[in-house]
Amino acid sequence: MAREEIWATEEEYNNSIRIEKRDTAERTFTKSQMAVLLIFLVGSLIGSWIGLMRSLIGVVGAITVIYFAIVCFKSFLTARSLTSGLITVTAEEVASLKDEDLPLYSILVPLYKEKEVLPNLVRNLSRLDYPKDKLQILLLMEADDEETIETARSLNLPSYFESVVIKPSYPRTKPKALNIGLSRVRGEYCVIYDAEDRPETDQLKKAIVAFRKVKKGVVCIQAKLEYWNPDTNLLTKFFAAEYATYFNLVLPGLGKLGMPVPLGGTSNHFLTWALQKLGGWDSYNVTEDIDLGMRIARQGWRVEIMDSVTWEEANCHLWNWLRQRSRWIKGYMQTYFVHMRSPRRLLKDLGIVNFLSFQFIIGGTPLTMLFNPVFWILTIVYAVTRSGFIETLYPPPVYAMGVVSMVLGNFIFIYYVLTGCMIRELYGNVKWMLLTPLYWVLMSVGAYKALWQLIFKPHYWEKTKHGLVKEVEDVRE
Repeated sequence: MAREEIWATEEEYNNSIRIEKRDTAERTFTKSQMAVLLIFLVGSLIGSWIGLMRSLIGVVGAITVIYFAIVCFKSFLTARSLTSGLITVTAEEVASLKDEDLPLYSILVPLYKEKEVLPNLVRNLSRLDYPKDKLQILLLMEADDEETIETARSLNLPSYFESVVIKPSYPRTKPKALNIGLSRVRGEYCVIYDAEDRPETDQLKKAIVAFRKVKKGVVCIQAKLEYWNPDTNLLTKFFAAEYATYFNLVLPGLGKLGMPVPLGGTSNHFLTWALQKLGGWDSYNVTEDIDLGMRIARQGWRVEIMDSVTWEEANCHLWNWLRQRSRWIKGYMQTYFVHMRSPRRLLKDLGIVNFLSFQFIIGGTPLTMLFNPVFWILTIVYAVTRSGFIETLYPPPVYAMGVVSMVLGNFIFIYYVLTGCMIRELYGNVKWMLLTPLYWVLMSVGAYKALWQLIFKPHYWEKTKHGLVKEVEDVRE
């Protein structure tokens, strides 16, 4: 029999906040960051007045050096990722677990306007191979989302499902709902799933085995995310290849090297005590997962990636994809500025190697997306006009780094998407990866949209619509 709905209160939310205000994205920029930005702008204006060409050469040179450093780092990461850093759990290890010895496992599922996919979600989670008397599934719903609430009521949910209804209040974000859910978690382990997720049926057991296999200090294990609709259209082909490389190469490489891991928004399994000690999620950050990954690293803990899949729906509508992508990039920007409020403290917490990794991954990702169009335009204009002005912007050392960055950077990205197709055995999609420059352009559009929102709507949550494609049943599990 289903439990009655639980109505969470604003007082309960306030009590669940444990992160210090200085470490949240409630403020986009601190006074010191604004001062640094002002000094930079004033210095640029003065430099332009003294010598416009020298100033432009300096700016182009600085950005090229940053590009070069990012490309070198990603080349190193790619090389280290060629030997898998995934934690593997065998069927025999899963079978050796005895139900009576398994701990209570809690699942947090934030929901908002998900009436279309909620029945599939309940079915998918009900299929999990885990003792139901040791399972706690918290459906976190907003009080003004009456359609989702009514759908949940109509499903006659099993007793291990708990419907938690949250009264609307600012900010309206996924991490805020998760914090309220965390205050009700009873499990020794907990995991986050999104509305459209279909985890492998043995994923919870695999996570327990994985936690027992890893070294001390690993407090989170991220499962791989893959899309079950990679062939819906060209956009999903790119998206599926990107995800395959991200969760099979990039994140395992970072985890293997002990570097900060930007978590995926779902299927991250936690030791509950560690998550509570961290204070949960930043309710003001629109990529709470990435921020949490950085805070795990700053605590001296680690994240590992395991070879278990959660299937999701890839965005097949352009505008819906841009809404999702711009939110992700805005979250990278928020996370960067939050953790760079005290660079000295961040360096002390992470150490020099992980500090640089943070700069390249968290800072470099939005930076390159913002500046890519500028360099594309310069390259095209020079190819057409052989402009002497553009030649002047690139003294020999800068030109050399620029050429290496362009050639090696493009090679790495193409290598990633081609590898993603091969990993997923999407051999028919390989030829379409020649059109990836179109995907790069879309990412830059999303980055400029993210920058605008960071300034004018920093905490606005761009809702991703799910259920655009009929869920298929023939994915491999």
